[in-house]
Amino acid sequence: MSRTARKHQAILDAAAQVFLTHGYAGTTIDQIAATAAVSKPTVYAHFGDKQALFTEMVTRTVDEAAEPVHAEVAALRDTGDVAADLRDLARRQLTMVMRPRLLQLRRLVIGEAGRFPELGQLFAERGPARTVADLAAAFRGLTERGLLATPDAELAAAHFNWLVMSVPLNRAMLTGDDAPPPAAELERYADEGVRVFLAAYGVRPP
Repeated sequence: MSRTARKHQAILDAAAQVFLTHGYAGTTIDQIAATAAVSKPTVYAHFGDKQALFTEMVTRTVDEAAEPVHAEVAALRDTGDVAADLRDLARRQLTMVMRPRLLQLRRLVIGEAGRFPELGQLFAERGPARTVADLAAAFRGLTERGLLATPDAELAAAHFNWLVMSVPLNRAMLTGDDAPPPAAELERYADEGVRVFLAAYGVRPP
């Protein structure tokens, strides 16, 4: 990685730390520059302005968190054990969305939606909407293989998402509690979500 790329990365890391601590309005370029140990003109040279830096920070954080889940969703199409692989996927997905940094970012984006509606759209497109689209594609493939019965794959994908993560995610979002629940609790939500999903969309052997 070049010196310029390392500096760019350091500014993004500092921006995430400061924005997630102080919010958008409470953050200044001076704070970010000081945290990154660079000059204020250097921050502007890399990002142009505070909004552009905020947007890139959100994009990078969402992409880094979501990419492993998207890869696992893509692999689901070739599964030989739908129930086991859905459980694995649900556990990984729930663990990802319950990471403290991602919870903080989700709250921040929601809080700034009135000021930056395009940022909320960006978060949705690169995070939840992309996951639902990828799940729908996988579910269509599994339905064609006779392993699921999803006449409306997009709706089935949305059902899967919310059966798995609605309770712990909503609780964390509304209470402001960023401490991850015990792994056993997350596994229970994931496994029970998959069980209910398969009760609706699973294919029973003849």
